[in-house]
Amino acid sequence: MFTGLVQAVGDVVSVKRGNESAIFTFQAADFLGDTRIGDSIAVNGVCLTAIAISGDTFDVDVMVQTLKLSSLSHLEAGSSVNLELAARVSDRLGGHIVQGHVDGVGEITAITPGEKWQRVDLLVPEHLMRYIQPQGSITIDGTSLTVGELDDGKNQVSVWLIPETLRKTTLGLLKVGSAVNIEVDVLAKYVERLMKRGGE
Repeated sequence: MFTGLVQAVGDVVSVKRGNESAIFTFQAADFLGDTRIGDSIAVNGVCLTAIAISGDTFDVDVMVQTLKLSSLSHLEAGSSVNLELAARVSDRLGGHIVQGHVDGVGEITAITPGEKWQRVDLLVPEHLMRYIQPQGSITIDGTSLTVGELDDGKNQVSVWLIPETLRKTTLGLLKVGSAVNIEVDVLAKYVERLMKRGGE
């Protein structure tokens, strides 16, 4: 489990692609700490398992299903990524409950700068819109954010990014047309499931 509070911005060192999988190598200074092989690391919001660690680099296996369902397939050597280690039970839950199980890929449609904020509009897959609530939580590329506005007719979600978020994550590098990983609030999915089962 993660909190959506990005701990470091890392870089893709290499991508070795196979027919149905890929091995990614990432690098991030002063991030890994006591991380061990087998530990979970969220990369742009995708929960991955470290299969090798050397200094400030780590390798992960990414299966074809993950490549299909997330924006990791767009990464290449030199790309920047948001990183977060799995939460400890003793940690403060400063963001919200993030599983690292990406629900879909969104697309940035507009970026509007402001004096002390930046508005970002993104197109979200239609089937996910029912789980998103104004002032609720959403995870974009592994970053826990508050939903500002919704436009159900356009399947559009708007969020406002403060300078701290722009400085500490890759969200400040986004451009119109950028693909981003979306994870909706897991509690909404559980409630929907319970309501469906309760009616049977």
